[in-house]
Amino acid sequence: MLESTTPSLVKSPKIAIIGNPNVGKSTIFNQLTGLSQKIGNYPGVTVDKKTGWMNYHGSSYEIIDLPGTYSLYPNSEDEIIAHRVLNELREEERPEFVLMVIDSCQLSRGLFLATQLIDLGLNLALVLNMADIATRKHIAIKSFEIFKALGVPILSTDARGEKGLDQIRELIHQQNFSKKSSFINIEEVVPTTLLSEVKDKFKLSNSYQAYQMLRFGEKDKSFSLDDRNWIKAKLEETQFDLDTAQLEETKIRYRKITTIVEKAVVKTPDVKQESGIDKILLHPVFGYLIFGAILLLIFQAIFAWASVPMDMIDGFFAELAGWVSNLLPEGPLSSLITEGIIPGIGGVVIFIPQIAMLFGFLAILEDTGYMSRVVFLMDRWMRPFGLHGKSIVPLVSGVACAIPGVMAARNIGNWKEKIITIMVTPLMSCSARLPVYVILIGLVVPNERIFGFINMQALALLSLYLLGVVGVLLTALLLKNILKTKEKSFLMVELPTYRAPRWLDVLLTMYNKSKTFVFEAGKVILAISVILWVLASYGPPERMDAIRAESEVKLAQAAPEEIPVIENETASLLLENSFIGIMGRAIEPAIRPLGYDWKIGIALITSFAAREVFVSTIATIYSIGSDTEDELTIRQKLNQQINPVTGDKVYNTATAFSLMVFYAFAMQCMSTLAVVYRETKGWKWPLIQTVYMTALAYFSALLVYQILS
Repeated sequence: MLESTTPSLVKSPKIAIIGNPNVGKSTIFNQLTGLSQKIGNYPGVTVDKKTGWMNYHGSSYEIIDLPGTYSLYPNSEDEIIAHRVLNELREEERPEFVLMVIDSCQLSRGLFLATQLIDLGLNLALVLNMADIATRKHIAIKSFEIFKALGVPILSTDARGEKGLDQIRELIHQQNFSKKSSFINIEEVVPTTLLSEVKDKFKLSNSYQAYQMLRFGEKDKSFSLDDRNWIKAKLEETQFDLDTAQLEETKIRYRKITTIVEKAVVKTPDVKQESGIDKILLHPVFGYLIFGAILLLIFQAIFAWASVPMDMIDGFFAELAGWVSNLLPEGPLSSLITEGIIPGIGGVVIFIPQIAMLFGFLAILEDTGYMSRVVFLMDRWMRPFGLHGKSIVPLVSGVACAIPGVMAARNIGNWKEKIITIMVTPLMSCSARLPVYVILIGLVVPNERIFGFINMQALALLSLYLLGVVGVLLTALLLKNILKTKEKSFLMVELPTYRAPRWLDVLLTMYNKSKTFVFEAGKVILAISVILWVLASYGPPERMDAIRAESEVKLAQAAPEEIPVIENETASLLLENSFIGIMGRAIEPAIRPLGYDWKIGIALITSFAAREVFVSTIATIYSIGSDTEDELTIRQKLNQQINPVTGDKVYNTATAFSLMVFYAFAMQCMSTLAVVYRETKGWKWPLIQTVYMTALAYFSALLVYQILS
């Protein structure tokens, strides 16, 4: 692997890699750039921008990995991004060269996009990838016939086996790309006068580029509003039908491509295709059972394998906080570092094992070709609710943790379906909700069996998980009817040949996803951690000073065995009178109809850091002691709490189930909020998500409490 560094001060040549999905494009990108990759974002869309740098013979090259696309028609965000990069009006911003990767077994489909790139007037080279699979399928390609027809350089490679990669590096280094005038005459499709007006308006010399401006002008928000309105008005004025033009262009293009393929491709007839295994994996019954078993295996492995490094990370940051606390003198700075910053960083890093492992497994499923089968299998069940076949992976991931689940939604190409998936994934009951469920179920649900074998507590827990699924489907259905987009939703999925996973790509995926989470979402998580620490550590000075002074008097007069009790009571009073405690008091009128008092209100606010913080907060506020993981002690203490107004237990059946339903639907997780912010490239959707989930949680909990009380 070639070593690579950040780009030098001298402007490096820019090479864009483009191709259909599942043609090995990203494998080539990874081979060329190694760890020298950067993931950013394109303004206005949720598609990632992947760039990397290749060093070869002392020269540096910037490589852009464009999203997989079948054409340059504006049907999805992926195609808009490809257009935006390749049809950039500012010459200095456009890639100097384009490397088009084609599946050797699907030549016609690849040539469709390639010929569009030729018509754009780009410096192009073609890579016929997966040559080994083509050979296995008895497909021979006469590259020279394609070269004669297209006039651009052509390489034959097997990127997974690294065959031909040195040729690609040499081709880039020698800048062996070429430009052909055109493949089809677009003036057969678009009136010459209309093309001339567009070229004059945007100072273009290429007719097909002008045609692309008409196609993408209304949909690409990187254009100014004036330019978009001008294009819209021009289309209305000329009554030019873009759909009819697309159909006509497709016919003309494929007629010429078919002639090329007939000359270039030689295939042994009656070759048996590798379809036997698909009869099982795509079976209407066995297909779902196998997929369910694979998911169960993956998430069991994640829980089992991730728990060890997560415990080690948790222990490391706890010890680090203790070491820093002993090292620094007592004071606000020490408290900020040991109780705010270090736990905040730990709250980011602790998720890395889960994220890395989940995306490692997903990369394996994608690389083997199985993930495309899953999308095909699940699409007909997901689509009625406004979701996509690919939505099943984020949703199931959400049972473990919403964070990797939300990140997994980036593989969905359709904007609307991606946003819906991101918005509903946190409704799946994640593992962080489990401590809350277990504590409250143990309080109010008897440990008895019905029908002799069904445990009532287990049934209650299962019901909460099913409630999350119902919430997902109903919310997705609602969002489907609310969100409006001109983007067409359709399923175009290739069922690629089964292959062994490429482990380097898997490891690079795990590394990049983890790095993205730490450096993007981590900043927000750390900031919120510090804010919560400030709110919980400080309050009106006169109140806090009075509590500490009274505590010092009690401690001076107390027996040794009384000291822990006094310290716990002081901690509870300080929390009650902190700014977050005052907030708990302030929201009490709003949460009282749910059966909650101000103490539960504090727990609701603090558990925004993470849902499981609810347990440690109520342990502190009720002065249970330092052993917050002793569930029996917590239950006993909660069971003793009496409402001074009604005389009833605070944690009765109505309140407990109201709380469980609230936590089933509420956001209550700053890490998820940060990841949604990162994935949607702004605060709009995280704020909408927080508001709607909080409202759903509030009114559902209110309904449950009123019914049961």
